[in-house]
Amino acid sequence: MPSDLGLKMMNGVHRAVLAVSFGHLGWSAAGMPVLELTTKGRKSGHPRSVMLTSPLQEGDTIAIVASRGGDDQNPAWFLNLRDDPDVEVTMRNKKRPMRARIADGEERARLWPLITADHKNYAGYQTKTDREIPVVLLEPRPA
Repeated sequence: MPSDLGLKMMNGVHRAVLAVSFGHLGWSAAGMPVLELTTKGRKSGHPRSVMLTSPLQEGDTIAIVASRGGDDQNPAWFLNLRDDPDVEVTMRNKKRPMRARIADGEERARLWPLITADHKNYAGYQTKTDREIPVVLLEPRPA
C-alpha cells in the first residue's frame, strides 16, 4: 500500500504537471479522466484537495473509488466527504460545486462490475483488503 507520504508526493507531481503545462496536461491517467476533489477537513474545517481518477461517468454523475490502493483504511478524503458531502470538483480547469454520496449496496453492485471491467486495478485493490471499497457518486449540487 502506498504510504501517506507517497500519496502526497504523487499528488504533488500531478499538480506540478498541471501547473507547468498551464492545465493542458494531466487531466487523464490510466485511461480515465482526472479530477481535483476539494473537501472540507473534518477536523480542521479547512479545504483539502486531492487528485483522483474517475473510472465511470453517467450523465452528470461522476463516480470515484475510495480504494487507497487496497489499503485497509479508507482515504482521508472519503472520511471528509462522508461528514460533509458538499464538495468542489475541478475537471479540465472547470470548477463545479457538487454533492457526494456513497453508493448504496444496490448501486455499488451495479456499478462495481462496470468499473472493474474497464479498470482491473480496482478489482486488484479489492483483493488486498477485507473492507468493501466504497464507490462515491458526485452529483451536481442543487441550486
